[in-house]
Amino acid sequence: MVGPKTRRLWTLLAVLAAVMWGISGLFAKGLFNISAKLTPMWLTQIRLIISGIVLLFLAEALKQKPIATLKNKHDALVIFAYGIFGLLPVQLFYFMCIQVANASIATILQFIGPFFVLGYLAFTHKQVMRRLDILAAIAAFIGVFLLSTHGQFDHLAITPVALFWGLLSAAGEATYTLIPVNIVKRVSSMVVTGWGMLFAGISLVIIHPQFQAIPNKPAVWLYTSAVIIIGTIIPFQIMANALRYVIPSTASLLDAFEPFSATVGSVLCFGLVMMPMDWVGSILVVVAAMALNLTPKQKKKNKVHE
Repeated sequence: MVGPKTRRLWTLLAVLAAVMWGISGLFAKGLFNISAKLTPMWLTQIRLIISGIVLLFLAEALKQKPIATLKNKHDALVIFAYGIFGLLPVQLFYFMCIQVANASIATILQFIGPFFVLGYLAFTHKQVMRRLDILAAIAAFIGVFLLSTHGQFDHLAITPVALFWGLLSAAGEATYTLIPVNIVKRVSSMVVTGWGMLFAGISLVIIHPQFQAIPNKPAVWLYTSAVIIIGTIIPFQIMANALRYVIPSTASLLDAFEPFSATVGSVLCFGLVMMPMDWVGSILVVVAAMALNLTPKQKKKNKVHE
């Protein structure tokens, strides 16, 4: 039986993980501002490969048998698909949106990923959408519109390119969520994510090798290390363990701290000017995404009886 103090501790740690993800976007933006040679492609490659190797070493140290997992051809194929169609787009397109816009816009647009999941389930599994889901989808659409236009019909506040990469990142968030649903019930999430990251990173290097000389500045390696450690390895471990003590719906609500920290950080560190309609739009998107995780009390009671 988990005590209330333990739950509170892991709830706070889950908040910390979400804040870390938001802050890592600020380090990425700072990195792109240093030199044009520091591209989203390069950062994604190095982040995926190094993070994947570290997670696999940790999995081996914890005796989770990462090598043995690949001996199952079906599992290996699913993990490869997870890396290529899940982890790769959710990270690469996120960084591309940060480069052309900022961490705040990129994080908020990525937050509409659950609506892609909802649409997929409604279309393929004939899942009936609740009235709450429909209202949340409308609120998210209005939020993205306000964020993109400052509320002016004849004005686009962010570039079409930023909106394009942001929406692709949100779609990647959906595939990132859907592909590993069944395999993580049998295989350690650390093993699945570790191999997925490594496969995705190596595939990117093969498709688009980066050979240009990277500026050898302390800030480059400091920001890159921050993206890898603060934005990947530490929060992943925190959230993976937090889910043992915090129910998934609560963890999803705590994810709201990610766009919040990215937005506040962009305002403080990069002079981002948020118009009133931008704040309204941001709040609509975040609240709409959180609303998808709300379950009526009656349903919760039924689940307990079942």
